[in-house]
Amino acid sequence: MAAMASLYRRVLPSPPAVEFASEEGKRLFSEALESGTLQGFFNLISVFQTQSEPAFCGLASLSVVLNALAIDPGRQWKGPWRWFDESMLDCCEPLDKVKAEGITFAKLACLAHCAGANVRSFRADQSTIHDFRHHLVRSASSQDCHLIASYHRKPFKQTGTGHFSPIGGYHAGQDMALILDVARFKYPPHWVPLPLLWEAMNTTDDATGLLRGFMLISRHTAAPSLLYTVSCRDESWKSMAKYCMEDVPDLLKDESVDNVPALLSRLVKSLPANAGNLIKWVIEVRRQEEGGSGLSKEEEERLILKEMILQQVRDTELFRLVRELQFTKQPCCSCSYSSDDDSFTRTAASVCCQGAALLTGNLSSKDGFCCRETCFKCVQVDGDGPKTVVTGTAVSGVNEQSVDMLLPISTLETSVCNSNSSNEVVKYPSRTDILTVLLLALHPSTWVGIKDERLKAEFQSLISTDILHDDLKREILHLRRQLHYVRSCKEEEYGDPVPQSH
Repeated sequence: MAAMASLYRRVLPSPPAVEFASEEGKRLFSEALESGTLQGFFNLISVFQTQSEPAFCGLASLSVVLNALAIDPGRQWKGPWRWFDESMLDCCEPLDKVKAEGITFAKLACLAHCAGANVRSFRADQSTIHDFRHHLVRSASSQDCHLIASYHRKPFKQTGTGHFSPIGGYHAGQDMALILDVARFKYPPHWVPLPLLWEAMNTTDDATGLLRGFMLISRHTAAPSLLYTVSCRDESWKSMAKYCMEDVPDLLKDESVDNVPALLSRLVKSLPANAGNLIKWVIEVRRQEEGGSGLSKEEEERLILKEMILQQVRDTELFRLVRELQFTKQPCCSCSYSSDDDSFTRTAASVCCQGAALLTGNLSSKDGFCCRETCFKCVQVDGDGPKTVVTGTAVSGVNEQSVDMLLPISTLETSVCNSNSSNEVVKYPSRTDILTVLLLALHPSTWVGIKDERLKAEFQSLISTDILHDDLKREILHLRRQLHYVRSCKEEEYGDPVPQSH
């Protein structure tokens, strides 16, 4: 088999582009810096990276922007470090698929939101060149918002097709944008005329039949996903999107349903079998050998917040009603439905494998791990008593990985640290918790189809975010925005997130 010919970079076609490091490029940079439209450049360049795979331009662009915004991913990259890397951006599309096919505009926007950013996205037919220029000037004049362009290389006379890259700045006098090309092995950063960039964005992506465009990514004022997050990595999100968009509205048309328990029963019984795969609970994972006898102050605070939010979920009337439904479906203690659904051992083993894959730097490899053992251990938190950590050992071939998982536990329950009973209840997010937050996170417009006005008012009072504590409310609104993006991905189009006031 003949070896593939190798390449060392490409010659940047100039014109139309102006190479960043050329004398002309330096002049443009100096003038743009003086005019104030390079404010975000330094944050971007401080964390800039080259895409690690030919089809990872979207993931690399997003990693750079998320790190430039100093968004905490909430989970480890390697060793003790939390840092966004392409290998961690797989909640909306498996990395193997992205490696083979790239990622679509809508999926990248969804992924940015799932990673904890605030996203506004515009396809070329949803904006104008004047709007684009306005947004670019604003983002280039700020350190709090960055713009990622989705464009075709052909208008720039460059080789290749669709591409993503962050825009690092703008020169008003020459009406030029600075593309920080994440394919640095191919082309260096370069200035391009803004009208030509607009032309390059106003092209059709053959994979979706939709136009390309640009997205504005900024930081939320509060960190999302303290306890729950949406994952649309596997195919379960499609059935759940159908459930939310089609099945629920149809169920609400049934006029024979005249009370809240009956309505909830209908909704719960109609859930797809894999509904639990859509909403995940967030766990911090660390290497066992890095753990000591206590938690760091940061870990302690995160764990306390998790416990508080979990308890707030369980204090709602909606949780009580959903829990009663679950018990109704479990007529005896030996029922197989209950033995597997909320099995702590099963959950711990699954997360153990996921944590091991994460700590080895390849989350996509979690299916290759087998959890050999899980057990409890206690860590002492100053001023707050003992906390529970699940310690696990996962094996993949000859490789072995030990991990610790911090678990939220209700302070109202007796800690397993103080009990020798194997039947002691450990409070971690269960199926009932997930069903409760799913119903809370569905957009309020979902329920307008209820025919009985009395029933509609009663049910809307149950799922209203106005009655929630602020921390849980933020969590629910974050999930609601994520579900909005999942719905948009199913339709292969993207709109602005639902307003936070809803």
